[in-house]
Amino acid sequence: MIFKFLFKHRALLILSILFFSGRSASAIIIGYGKTGKIDYNLETGTFNVSDGPKQLLLNGFSQAEYQKTLFSSKDYKDITYSKKAIKDGFGNGFKHILLLKQVGLPTMQQVFYTYIHKDYFMISIILKGANLSINHIVPINGNLIDQQPSDTPTSLFVPFDNDTFISYNTVPLIANVSNPSAEVTALYHDQSRKGFVIGSIDHTNWKTGVITAMNSDKKISIQAICGYTEESITRDKIIHGYLTGNSVSSAKVFFGAFDDWRLGMETYAKLNRISEPPMVFKWNNATPVGWNSWGAMQEKITLEKANQVSDFFADSLKSFRSGDVAFIDLDSYWDNLLKGGLTGDYSKLKAFADHAKSKGLKPGIYWAPFVDWGFAGGGNRKAEGTDYTFGEMWTKVDSGYHDIDGARALDPTHPGTQQRIATVINKFKECGFEMIKIDFLGHAAIESDHFYDPKITTGMQAYKTGMEFLLKQLDGKMLVYAAISPSMASGRYVHVRRIACDAFKSIKDTEYTLNSVSNGWWQTYLYDYIDADHVVFSDQSDGENKARLLSAIVTGTCITGDDFSRQGKWTGTARHLLSNAEILKILEDGKAFVPVEGNRGKSASQLFVKELNGVKYLAVFNYSDETKDFNIDFSRIGLKLDQVYGTENLISRKKKP
Repeated sequence: MIFKFLFKHRALLILSILFFSGRSASAIIIGYGKTGKIDYNLETGTFNVSDGPKQLLLNGFSQAEYQKTLFSSKDYKDITYSKKAIKDGFGNGFKHILLLKQVGLPTMQQVFYTYIHKDYFMISIILKGANLSINHIVPINGNLIDQQPSDTPTSLFVPFDNDTFISYNTVPLIANVSNPSAEVTALYHDQSRKGFVIGSIDHTNWKTGVITAMNSDKKISIQAICGYTEESITRDKIIHGYLTGNSVSSAKVFFGAFDDWRLGMETYAKLNRISEPPMVFKWNNATPVGWNSWGAMQEKITLEKANQVSDFFADSLKSFRSGDVAFIDLDSYWDNLLKGGLTGDYSKLKAFADHAKSKGLKPGIYWAPFVDWGFAGGGNRKAEGTDYTFGEMWTKVDSGYHDIDGARALDPTHPGTQQRIATVINKFKECGFEMIKIDFLGHAAIESDHFYDPKITTGMQAYKTGMEFLLKQLDGKMLVYAAISPSMASGRYVHVRRIACDAFKSIKDTEYTLNSVSNGWWQTYLYDYIDADHVVFSDQSDGENKARLLSAIVTGTCITGDDFSRQGKWTGTARHLLSNAEILKILEDGKAFVPVEGNRGKSASQLFVKELNGVKYLAVFNYSDETKDFNIDFSRIGLKLDQVYGTENLISRKKKP
């Protein structure tokens, strides 16, 4: 169900307190935000963080590994401090530099970034020396101070990507439990919503792991590790690549304590978008809606069936549009329409694109540019559009290659990989496609023993190289949608990213998708849009179909997936549900709903809220097979207990004054 609540806007008065800093002989006081303070000890190389009287972090320090030896800021005896005013995309603030020198160790700079009126800070580490080779830097290592020690805190696991049907997870942090997370984590209490958010805000060089743990004495530790690999999370079977040179910098790591951890995660996402501004062209059009063939048609694609889907949209789903636009996207097996392989005859694909346009629709296509599906046929096969063999292009990993999902990774820096991409993308442009769904992008981010381009030494550098080349070929001609892809590093390269792995039609698919929205909704501020994958109605129950549709609405876009080239229950369901103007109106801003409750493990929140144009929307999901009553706490969904609201069920269209 989904409801809307009508109420008047209220103005907010934001009070600000000026930034301050000070120092003494052995300590430096770095102020941030209203009452935040970093107390740095020049004698020990450690720092404490507090907010007014509240301690947030104790015994903080930084670490790195050099020549297989782990060292830290605590090993340095000569530490000096300086600061300078800065103005950048984050605002006006200060750069605080702790310069650490010690014989036998690389020079270390701990750089704290603080900004006026911002209740958080960022830290990065710079190591300097002759011919350094570094693959492990820990900007923050210390003990978090739980503000509610009597209540078990929740630690958030964020996946590195959305492959292998991986789920977000919320882990109760109890004694002797450790929870690693990719790039970012939150440590929070669900009822009070107070919590910490710690994570990297740049992803061009490093994979970062953020690890929260509680020891037997119930002390909570936090580590943000640049150079983190773990096969079950990052897919890597080898260690992180090394960065080399006379100066090596870590990723910049964000640290904040928030009254509502959800606001903290949204703040974190927005900072990522500032840190790594989009390279993909600016999307000024309406929220994308449409259809994708992988939902039901899959390998059965023919020109006739694809055209029949366009006809169905034109004749029976006329109101399912956003900005008068809907995309019709051919997924895998579009090559059924080819003659002569990827360099052959694309006339049937062009005919499909032309037919879709004639119906007032925008044609889309699919491709996985960084994988070899035919690797079992051997490495001597000639790669399409190149003079190279696939064997030359495979990413080298230890004594073998990187295989996952039935595909082998191609080196994004190899000229053969790039020439093949240029060849195929040019064919797509000639056909007139206006959208492309790109998949299995995680294969381009894998660590390798060595890449073709010797300047590239880490998986994230290779990913950047590959994605930048791909965008150059696309030349701003298509809406770019990412399916399987790195969660954080893809924000600058695509307009839309699928929030989870494949989802189809069942209530379990809906719950799986909403697990990712419950814990990853904040990516709505990293991407233009996040997507719930193709919505398939099929012959499912009416309740499951409503839930599946609303899982898309809650995520922020809507891509359908039934085989509309033939009639069935799904065609009637689509005509009914996809013509609901009040529900489609919610997609206007393309932003995701916010979960009401966290702490659901690998399950999903049952309540989501969103405010748009003076209306509060509440989406309610029941993932069980039994009827369930919900008692809604107004205060938890952001309504006033002493105010009267009118409600409307947007499915049944029943109103209550």
